[in-house]
Amino acid sequence: MNVILIREESSDQGTFGRLKVVETGFTCVTAELPWRDNNRSVSCISEGAYKAAHMARSSSGKYRNVYHVQNVSGRSGILIHAGNRAGNTEMGFDTDSTGCILVGKRRGVLDGQQAVLSSRRTLRDLVEDLGQAPFNLLIWDMTR
Repeated sequence: MNVILIREESSDQGTFGRLKVVETGFTCVTAELPWRDNNRSVSCISEGAYKAAHMARSSSGKYRNVYHVQNVSGRSGILIHAGNRAGNTEMGFDTDSTGCILVGKRRGVLDGQQAVLSSRRTLRDLVEDLGQAPFNLLIWDMTR
């Protein structure tokens, strides 16, 4: 399977884009941290091509039924998981990500901050669509 994530907009409130499974046409919106030179815990990952694999449970045990984005240069523990906000905490925004990709059905606002909504359901739908087989993830950044 092949999955494309296109980043469309970025600000201190987060980096927002669209994710599409090429073979099935499944689409959803995404939220990631703003670009901060690929620094751990404060930045989205670099654009590029990656492999991703299903995990029944993350290594920390916090997340279930997620995907692990592998071989990210200078980074580890990058997941595709449920969550709503991915803002720059140094600028006072909330985040549910430390570099991971959050998925949602649509964009909206939570407590005055841009967010992705219906995230848990969207993650379930993505797992149902992709299954447990590894896939190729291509990230294009149109924001820079």
